[in-house]
Amino acid sequence: MAGKASALGLIAVAYVLCVAAAAAVLYGMQIAAPWNAFVADVAATVVIFAFSRAYRNSSFYDAYWSVIPPLLALWWFKTGAADINTTRALLVIALVWYWAIRLTANWATFWSGLHHEDWRYPIVRQRAGRYAVAADFAGIHLFPTIQVFLGCLPIYAVMTRGQAPLGWLDALAAIVTFGAVTIEMVADLQLHAFIATRQPGSFIKTGLWAWSRHPNYFGETGFWWGLMLFGLAVAPDQWWWIVPGALAMTVMFVFVSIPFMDERSVERRPAYADHMRKVSALIPLPPRR
Repeated sequence: MAGKASALGLIAVAYVLCVAAAAAVLYGMQIAAPWNAFVADVAATVVIFAFSRAYRNSSFYDAYWSVIPPLLALWWFKTGAADINTTRALLVIALVWYWAIRLTANWATFWSGLHHEDWRYPIVRQRAGRYAVAADFAGIHLFPTIQVFLGCLPIYAVMTRGQAPLGWLDALAAIVTFGAVTIEMVADLQLHAFIATRQPGSFIKTGLWAWSRHPNYFGETGFWWGLMLFGLAVAPDQWWWIVPGALAMTVMFVFVSIPFMDERSVERRPAYADHMRKVSALIPLPPRR
């Protein structure tokens, strides 16, 4: 436990420094919004990458996914338009923080320490050969940063173009966003309860996992779609930069994350192949007989 506490302390130091680097960019460089936030985001990513390389563990980046969006939401609220609908803005901030606290807490609870690194990261570096460091930075650190920033652009729309009164699309967005985070939380709790008592070679087939092989991913994609709906509620004519983030998230989970996880599960548990034929990959649906 002491080892994990020290590791989490080191992670905290890394994130304090990365946020400081981002703040230096935001307050020290004259760059038009939202590009100033993007440059700050990249600067923070470089700091985390430096820690990943120094400690030879790219899981330093794992918490970045959920730490930065709530800070972006607060920054854009602080620097956004003065006449926006405050109720909508605070609702979006609350939902983003609900998602961020839950996801970060889930990671911090079940991350075992610096000896543990996400199993996918060594595969990325190994496949890159002599370009392993470049793949580590571009594939494991920078690409997710760009993807999450795109997913956060609807928040920027709410904070800069959200003058209209609340409407039915806001209500739908709130239901989708809150429901998605809750589904993700329930799925993770069910998974961790199963892992605590599972038998060798078994895999979870109960609860939400009986209807979807990856209900946690379904909840995660739903969160980004909920934010997208908020963006469309305030600026439907700006769909061309509001929609791509949620679409990119969905493409990543459907064509990269899920196949990666399923392939590993089949290798370790041959019976999982039959499970794949019966249970939906992402969207919860009644299992096929």
